[in-house]
Amino acid sequence: MKIIMASDHAGVDLKLEIMDLLTSMGHEVEDMGPYTKEAADLSDYVYPAAVAVAEGQAERGIFVDGVGYGSALIANRIYGIDAVVCQDPFCAKLAREHTDSNVLCLGGKIIGSAIALEIVNVWMTTDFLAEEKYIRRVNKVKEISERHLKPLDVCK
Repeated sequence: MKIIMASDHAGVDLKLEIMDLLTSMGHEVEDMGPYTKEAADLSDYVYPAAVAVAEGQAERGIFVDGVGYGSALIANRIYGIDAVVCQDPFCAKLAREHTDSNVLCLGGKIIGSAIALEIVNVWMTTDFLAEEKYIRRVNKVKEISERHLKPLDVCK
């Protein structure tokens, strides 16, 4: 599976550790920056990374900033993105099983690398529970996107 990663300066170190884990799991990883810990605006990296996931350039994205919520805030403004913030493996499991999320956002200042790597492992290895109630709920969220967001091909 191809995974796109992005961060801000606060997430660079954790992003690199996650990239190593993903590569060891056999995934292809594209790092969309930043590449140093010099101060960087999150939207300059997460926005194009989220668009790339939405356009199908990768199956999933993992974004790392100080707390995780900034990345999710940006990513969820893009049609076709369902970004979640997870701070423990249980939430990561439910985020995949119940919402079919395609972007994981993590807070490099909130969780340590050991728990972050476990969250990524769980999120990457958990499938969507394609049961009627979850399909119905996911479809309701997609209907909201249809009403309020523009598909990317309309935006070009």
